[in-house]
Order: sequence, then C-alpha cells, then structure tokens
Amino acid sequence: MAIQKSWNVKFYQTRRGDYPVADFVEKQDNVLITKFDKLVHLLIDNGPFLKPPQSKKLFKNLYELRVTGKDPLRVFYTKGENSYYLLHVFKKKTQKTPKKELKIAIDRVKDII
Repeated sequence: MAIQKSWNVKFYQTRRGDYPVADFVEKQDNVLITKFDKLVHLLIDNGPFLKPPQSKKLFKNLYELRVTGKDPLRVFYTKGENSYYLLHVFKKKTQKTPKKELKIAIDRVKDII
C-alpha cells in the first residue's frame, strides 16, 4: 500500500477573485506569519493524519488549524477535489468560536463541495 507523501493546500478564492485567508495573514506580524506557514506545511506533509493540538475536526467537512501565541488564529479548512482549501481565518479572542466566523466557513465549504 502506497501512502501519499504530500497533499495540496490551496487558498479559497471568492467570486470577486480575492483570497481572504492569504490577505488576512499578509497583514499580520512576522511571528504569526511564520507560525501560520509552519502549520500549513504540517498540513501539506501530514494531510488527514494531522491531529490536535495543531488541527481539530469541527464538523463533517470542516476542520481548523490552530495557530497559537499571544494573538492565536483559527484557520478553517476543508477537503475537496484532492486538495485542502483554507477557507477563513480570524483572531481568537474568546473561548468559544463565534457563530458568524463558523457561518462564513460553512458557506465557503458549500462552494468547494
């Protein structure tokens, strides 16, 4: 049995041609950008085998990457057409994930699947 050694990770693109996750991350400080890049590379290298604390399954087709630190980020992603799609990102300021952030991600999942 052959095991895939790397997975494709793509940024979700809106109908207007924007890349919300990439645009958001570009505006962060270098420490946060570096942590984000490391997590994305873990997803590329490990795909479905990436587990907590770096990744968590939220729903059937929705997962989150957890960027830790002083200003933690949550990056929602899904799998579709042999790739992982980074859908939405936000700065985590409360224990519970805000419903509006989840809704954005769920709506984008529907565009992919």
